[in-house]
Amino acid sequence: MNRIFLRRYRRAQPIFLIALIAMTLLGSALLAACRGPAAQFAPPPPPVTVSQPLEHQVVRWDEYNGYLSSPQTAVVDARVSGLIEQAPFREGAMVHAGDLLFKIDPRPFQDDVDNKKAAVDEARATADRTRADYHRYVELLQAHVVSQSDYDSSKAAYEEATGSLSAAEAALENSRLNLDWTEVRAPISGRISKMNVTVGNLVNGGSGQATTLTTIVSVDPIYCYITVPQSAALHYQELALQEKKEDVAGARVPCFLQLEGENGFAREGALDFIDNQVDVNTGTVQIRCVFDNPTTLLMPGLFTLTRIPASAPHQAILIPDAAVNADQNERYLLIVGADNVVQQRPVKLGSLFGTLRSITDGLKPGEWVIVDGMQSAMPGAKVIPHQAPIPAEAIAALDTVAGGSASAAIPSPGSATQADLQTGSVARP
Repeated sequence: MNRIFLRRYRRAQPIFLIALIAMTLLGSALLAACRGPAAQFAPPPPPVTVSQPLEHQVVRWDEYNGYLSSPQTAVVDARVSGLIEQAPFREGAMVHAGDLLFKIDPRPFQDDVDNKKAAVDEARATADRTRADYHRYVELLQAHVVSQSDYDSSKAAYEEATGSLSAAEAALENSRLNLDWTEVRAPISGRISKMNVTVGNLVNGGSGQATTLTTIVSVDPIYCYITVPQSAALHYQELALQEKKEDVAGARVPCFLQLEGENGFAREGALDFIDNQVDVNTGTVQIRCVFDNPTTLLMPGLFTLTRIPASAPHQAILIPDAAVNADQNERYLLIVGADNVVQQRPVKLGSLFGTLRSITDGLKPGEWVIVDGMQSAMPGAKVIPHQAPIPAEAIAALDTVAGGSASAAIPSPGSATQADLQTGSVARP
């Protein structure tokens, strides 16, 4: 039995060897086939969009929140007591100085004027008679016809009559003044508020108890009050000194205004006041800009966004702000260099101008910066760059400041330092 199995095994051994060799060759072929496609399908370099930095003249701005206030506010009180007969004005309308606002019943005051006129006439007649008597007594005294006591009595009567006449005339003038006050007229030009007292009601006049009838605020021009850091206030004063002006009002430092819901800073005014002391608790100073308001759209109390130039016009290197990357406290750009190899370049950032960021150090004109596709670009690896210019709308935004040219709107202060061109105080745009 064992011999039969042994003979059969020896006969089958060459067949097993041939099969083993065939399986080995087949495995090697399959392994080679698997390795071949992997080498053929290696991923190509990723595509990215690159742009060259833009060299452009810009102005650095300080941007603050503020509020509008009226240069003049008048509280219109009744100066005499009486019944309101008329109120010939429209609430909320514009009025001019001298316009009739309210009319109080003048008849009691007219009667008082007539009574005072009669008293003046009576006092004047008495004064004329006593003056004539006094002049006669002067001649009689010189002729030694009357005594000194009679002369003194005549003189005293004349002086008393003269004093009574003056008092009567003063009382008449006061009555006329009260009669004039029955017509309540606008003391200033501006926008009037609502009626606090309507026609047919009694009002009180006099100090301490006068009835407030309405209020008026002037609106053209209009003030904008802003609270700024002390460093900014000093900078604005330096601008005035550089132009050899006594104060900022003379230097005409421009400022631009934006209301809620508006785009851009279409209203131009001028800085005209800096307060005379710094708030020691906050280190801030209140300043004021003045704006023309011919349409009267600007109202006291509105909150605003205000821009004031913080530098003279200067050349800056600008790239889209989206191209700036961050690594902890470091800011860097991805630059495509020779052979399309990506370089990581640390940079120093300047101010933001719309969607463009100024680069103060680390970038040169003519270099290609990755502005899109940064996620797939690795430093030291190759990429396929697609060149694209800076968007035209971003460049147009640089040239439009309050509806005009940034460089044309801002006068050069004469000596802007390099630090001024690179850094800002606070609240930069």
